[in-house]
Amino acid sequence: MSKKSKTPTFLLELPLQVDSQQANHLRAHFEAARCLYNALLGEAMKRLKHMRDDPRWQEARALPKTQKQERYAIFSQLRTEYGFSEYALHAYATDARTTWIADHIDSNTAQKLASRAYQAANRVCLGKAKKVRFKSRGRGVVKHGLDQRIKYVRLIRRRASSLQAQGADCEGYRYYAQLALEGIPYHKPKHHVGSETVGLDIGPSSIAIVPQQGEARLLPFCGELKTDKRKKRRIQRKLERQRRANNPQNYDSSGRVKKGRLRWHDSQGYKATRRRLASQERKLAAHRKSLHGRLVHEIVQSGNTIVTEKLSYKAWQKQFGKSVGLHAPGMFLAWLNRTVARTGGTLHEIPTRSTKLSQYCHGCGRYIKKPLSQRWHQCPCGIGPVQRDLYSAFLAAHLDPRSSVPSIAHDQWESAEMRLRAAVEDVKERANAGQDLPQSMGVPRAGARLPQSLEASHQELVYRHGRLEAVGR
Repeated sequence: MSKKSKTPTFLLELPLQVDSQQANHLRAHFEAARCLYNALLGEAMKRLKHMRDDPRWQEARALPKTQKQERYAIFSQLRTEYGFSEYALHAYATDARTTWIADHIDSNTAQKLASRAYQAANRVCLGKAKKVRFKSRGRGVVKHGLDQRIKYVRLIRRRASSLQAQGADCEGYRYYAQLALEGIPYHKPKHHVGSETVGLDIGPSSIAIVPQQGEARLLPFCGELKTDKRKKRRIQRKLERQRRANNPQNYDSSGRVKKGRLRWHDSQGYKATRRRLASQERKLAAHRKSLHGRLVHEIVQSGNTIVTEKLSYKAWQKQFGKSVGLHAPGMFLAWLNRTVARTGGTLHEIPTRSTKLSQYCHGCGRYIKKPLSQRWHQCPCGIGPVQRDLYSAFLAAHLDPRSSVPSIAHDQWESAEMRLRAAVEDVKERANAGQDLPQSMGVPRAGARLPQSLEASHQELVYRHGRLEAVGR
């Protein structure tokens, strides 16, 4: 039997107009799939627990990792004995798909749910995740797309802003048909693709973009994204008050939640408040996605060979949780990677351990550690002062991915220094205009001033029509 060929795939999502009878039918399908998935996930975690309780599991873990064959043989035997495998979970799904579930879930869908449940449990087994997530109740360019061959279709439901929203059913759901289509998504003619090499320095709340030739920019991540924090806090406090009023039996005399398994009652008012909060977060996510897409196309317009440092965004979540949650730099980089690959370019993620761009000075070739609070690079060899993020992006643009040291000629730095200064002048103007900028830019507030050596000039550098111009102030 010939191996199935792999072809590019993209998604097209279309809203469905359903009547009350069709909505009831779809809700029954989703509920049956949710119940079956939770049953399969619970069975997989139970088998994993029994397998880990076996003394041979601990013995295999105690073996040194150099004895790969011995460890593999013991782990494989345990998986077979306790039925912790994808095929064994498929067999369990066949037995579990009985009575009313069989009326809504076919055998192929049941096997897909079993595969998803096994993959989630196997991530816990391999130490890639700490726990699994059971599905709770309630989660869950057109012409170009319709001209392509359809591989398969998924039905999706999403919460509407209210029960009265257009297209929502009596429980506040909207339904969509998601088409997986063969080919690549439509590329709008206005989105040109550049040929330069572009260096990026991505932070939790800012990004520096420096091509080898062209305008350098230092931007706040999703600068137009404004959150009403006071409104969100008020809604969250209202939710907590309603939750306490509806479930006084679940709190002790000190107002703390009791330990153990508890039953929670959600009133209609609580559900309405929760929908308000979810609608606010949904609008925020949609706006963030739009801003990410616009910035991705602006970068690709400068060049489709992107060089950036390989970062751990999970580590950022621990240190800069609110900023990462608001700006989503990891999601932005994933989008950029897909777009660059689709346009025939390459995105290189270079390891920070070997390159150390934020510590390197190309003038003298030395590495000097800087604290995070130091946002300007200035070296006794004469390089600087220059904004730290812009300088790192500049070094990345001139870095060969096969080497850990940037290769920069003297004339390249002379032209780049003017472009970097122009980018800083633009940041300074925005700060003086009252724009709230991240502190990592080094110009955190209106009226902030740059280092004295950059203030001495009475001319402002502006990048216009592909070249730098000096404008008097």
